[in-house]
Amino acid sequence: MNFFEMVNPHRETHRAAHAGWLRAAVLGANDGLVSTASLMVGIAASGAPAGGVVTAGLAGLAAGSMAMAAGEYVSVSSQVDVERADRAKEERELAEDPDAELEELTGIYQERGLPRPLAEQVAATLHEKDPLTTHLRDELGYSEATAARPLQAALASAASFLVGGLVPFLGLLGPTTAGRLWLIVAVALVGLAVAGVLGARVAGTKLLYPALRVVIGGGLAMLITALVGQLAHVAGL
Repeated sequence: MNFFEMVNPHRETHRAAHAGWLRAAVLGANDGLVSTASLMVGIAASGAPAGGVVTAGLAGLAAGSMAMAAGEYVSVSSQVDVERADRAKEERELAEDPDAELEELTGIYQERGLPRPLAEQVAATLHEKDPLTTHLRDELGYSEATAARPLQAALASAASFLVGGLVPFLGLLGPTTAGRLWLIVAVALVGLAVAGVLGARVAGTKLLYPALRVVIGGGLAMLITALVGQLAHVAGL
């Protein structure tokens, strides 16, 4: 036990600080597995040779990871814009009418259960120390731990998509076309189950439901894509 732990033995670990990149990483890994496996299954079901399946898988892997990174960056950047606009609005309101902002903060603490005198005291103390941070946190729910980070989300999403998308390539070790098809499905389902369990562990939730959710969803996606590939094969496309 270090000095800090002896001085402050009651330490709590929360996961809110990791919510942004964790969401992007879990989403990226699941999408990488499902989309790459589904694409490869669809191509394999159409009767394409192993080379065609590899080419399609690599193309899907590259395109998907870049699309995930760009999508996450744009999406989270929009959230940053909203946060900046809210911050500017609060700064303006504090400069124009600080008394009204103090009363608003008092009302917030009253709604949370504090009696009026104590709510006034807490609001006045926090207003005197750092009114902007106080309003952003207690009025709008913003904090440093949950702040939007576009680059972090984009990198986490792209990297996890790439890692997840590599798993279905293990299915190419199958000796025949049918064997490759079923092995791609099998390794993808195992990968989805592992991703679901890991995501649940990191998030601190129960393991079974998240794992089943991603396995069933991924299985349906591969089934539908395989049917499309088989129809294309039957139609001679």
